[in-house]
Amino acid sequence: MAELTPRERVKNLLERKPVDRAAFSEGIWQETINRWAAEGHLTEEDCQDYVGPFRMEMHAGGGVNAEANLDVGKVVIEEDEETRLIRDGNGAHLRYWKNKSGTPERVFFTVQDRAGWEEHIVPHLKPDRRRTDFEGYRKTKKQAAEKDLFFRWQSTGIFEMMHPVCGHENLLIGMALDPDWVRDMTEKYADLIINMAEWLFREEGLPDGIWFYEDLGFKGRPFMSPAMYRELIFPGHKKIMDWAHGKGLRVIMHSCGMVAELVPALIEAGVDMLQAMEVKAGMDVVRLNKLYGDKLGFMGNIDIREIISNDRRRIDAELKKKILPLMATKTPYILSSDHSTPPQVDYETFLYFRDRGLELAVY
Repeated sequence: MAELTPRERVKNLLERKPVDRAAFSEGIWQETINRWAAEGHLTEEDCQDYVGPFRMEMHAGGGVNAEANLDVGKVVIEEDEETRLIRDGNGAHLRYWKNKSGTPERVFFTVQDRAGWEEHIVPHLKPDRRRTDFEGYRKTKKQAAEKDLFFRWQSTGIFEMMHPVCGHENLLIGMALDPDWVRDMTEKYADLIINMAEWLFREEGLPDGIWFYEDLGFKGRPFMSPAMYRELIFPGHKKIMDWAHGKGLRVIMHSCGMVAELVPALIEAGVDMLQAMEVKAGMDVVRLNKLYGDKLGFMGNIDIREIISNDRRRIDAELKKKILPLMATKTPYILSSDHSTPPQVDYETFLYFRDRGLELAVY
């Protein structure tokens, strides 16, 4: 078939229509960009927006700031040469590294139960123009249109809005001991996502698709059983997926950790494509494809540890192992690592990963 534009290619993959090849998109750490720029591979302009220089086929904008109290800002509690401890609008105390990327250390949560939720969060959890970047969405949407890239609106999902409020431990205990509290959080965050997106789309127009960040697992297993997921989180997921599909928008869900047990319910909720699929957590796209490839598309699962090796033989073996079975069944696939690209990856290695992967990923 004739070569498709990036926008056409990603849309067709998500809609399970014929395509010429897989698409490509990848997250790259800022430290990686800095290294490659210092080596002379990237210009200052490239560093501001690396989608174009690496021929990625998706761009993103939007998002929802789900912190409850937007008026207090981030208050610095203590600071040293390497870290900064802040209190955010949820009342959570988070320790950030100053000079490197990474998830902050969760030190303390003001909200630890339903009473804290109702006192500190619920009164503030209302649509507010400050919760999304209207100007950034407009700008990136225009840039994507000029290059005929697929433009996605992306946001943290329901579970990813919950645990920053009270921490994983309190949330998971709450799922077992106070499920009505978690049901209330699920409902309110689903409504917040929909209301903020509707506001944005009314003013700035629809994207081409939607992406939710929703880390539902850790190494070896999900955070909750499939039954508990179905009881407490699934209703919110179904609501936001139905809303997206009602606008003609397909949904990619990013989920770190081992979430294979949840996949049947995620499909039922309306997820069109699953992203990341961390190998080190136990995820295997070849197995998932055998079970669910007729209903679900995939993005990722190329083991970043093989790419970090900078050994082309190892990378080639990993690409063939994962991509060729997907091409044989014509399963929708977007080439990506199983998370993102850290600074240990050489510039030339990254280009090889992209070019060799797309060479193999032909339908």
